[in-house]
Amino acid sequence: MTKVFIDGKAGTTGLKIFDRLSCRADLELLTLPEELRKDTEARKEMLNTADIAFLCLPDAAAREAVSLIDNPHTVVIDTSTAHRTNPDWAYGFAELSEEYEDKIRSSKRIAVPGCHASGFIALVYPLVKAGVISSDTLLNCFSLTGYSGGGKQMIADYENDDRNAELSSPRQYGIAQSHKHIPEMMSVTGVENAPCFSPVVADFFSGMQVTVPLHKSQLNVGFTIDSIKDVYKNLYTDNMVTFVDSMDESGFISTNSLSGFDNMKITVVGNEDRILLIAVYDNLGKGASGAAVECMNIALGIDKTTSLQIKDVK
Repeated sequence: MTKVFIDGKAGTTGLKIFDRLSCRADLELLTLPEELRKDTEARKEMLNTADIAFLCLPDAAAREAVSLIDNPHTVVIDTSTAHRTNPDWAYGFAELSEEYEDKIRSSKRIAVPGCHASGFIALVYPLVKAGVISSDTLLNCFSLTGYSGGGKQMIADYENDDRNAELSSPRQYGIAQSHKHIPEMMSVTGVENAPCFSPVVADFFSGMQVTVPLHKSQLNVGFTIDSIKDVYKNLYTDNMVTFVDSMDESGFISTNSLSGFDNMKITVVGNEDRILLIAVYDNLGKGASGAAVECMNIALGIDKTTSLQIKDVK
């Protein structure tokens, strides 16, 4: 039986991973009593006992946790930002290519993608690789997320009966253009220029919609909106990431339509002059804990959707 330890189980991502794994008969979940949850020696013992160690920690703590592991057989799945641009780590987005999936399957060190970054990368990586857009293209990205992405404190702020009235309206953040996901977005897609990134948090629990707009002039010669659709149709052929011809309802696309699910759907809308690339998923699902569990399943050599909630988007 595979032994699993979640370092940082008390956080939002850790709790969601625990929920997904707690009913599985093929796993033994290792836990620490509350008084030892932050005890370094106790954590070290668990990390080295585990076959799979999830790190649901701030960046510095995640790096520390890795330094505590001397068991060469322990597979580390890190949900923090700490290792996402490290070439020695597998990047946990299997649907990008067979090479990405193979590296996840064979690696002992796996970095789970960031929530906003997942949508941007799903949309942009295939187009750069196929030559539809050049790596030096100047890109914009708009991302709308539910408040659960901000962790326990933000959840408490939004769900407080006496909350600040400003929380009732969408709030843009990362306005200094130094959001922690930008290096990851560049590194994985291969774009040479940081995208102008506009994340917005709004008054709903979970869900994410990432939009990358393109003008016709940004496409390389010979490519059209139909070319983009064909790239996605040929690449995203399973139920974890799916291209759909249309996902709107009467002209509206809901950000939380996949809330509570672990898959992603993408679409392309607009016209030949102005094109919108759109990814919809749950920031806690394919954007966090769902992606982490998918990586574990791949590393174990089993169906990657095991214990995940998949919504039919066909």
